[in-house]
Amino acid sequence: MKRILFSTDQSIAPFLLRLFLAFVLFPHGAQKLVGWFGGFGFSGTMAYFTETVKLPWIIGFLVILIEFFGPLALLLGFAVRLWSIAIAIVMAGIILTHFTGYFFMNWFGNQKTEGMEFFLLVIGMTGALIYSGAGRFSVDARLPYRK
Repeated sequence: MKRILFSTDQSIAPFLLRLFLAFVLFPHGAQKLVGWFGGFGFSGTMAYFTETVKLPWIIGFLVILIEFFGPLALLLGFAVRLWSIAIAIVMAGIILTHFTGYFFMNWFGNQKTEGMEFFLLVIGMTGALIYSGAGRFSVDARLPYRK
């Protein structure tokens, strides 16, 4: 099991995927957990998830943790396959619960909500990381479970 989760090689492509995915996702998690980047913080986000969206509290709690700690783990290259699976599940959940028929992001403000293209890109990136592992410059590459 450890070999499946932590094995990787020294490829640079997964490193680049991890770097950019962490860079894009971390602000979303920081908004939700600590209120950075104009977010509502933990209590505001939990209230939105449970009262407005009607998610069970445990789902809202896990989404916040995954979106904050997942990008940090990706940046370090630690348990990349596990965190990528978790992030992909969150993104799929967003598509399934909020998909309104729009594909493209709402660049010009002429749609009621955002589309799903961002979430699909994240799922694609996490899929590549699930397949490849963490790659170069990662904690996983320093563990004895290399390919």
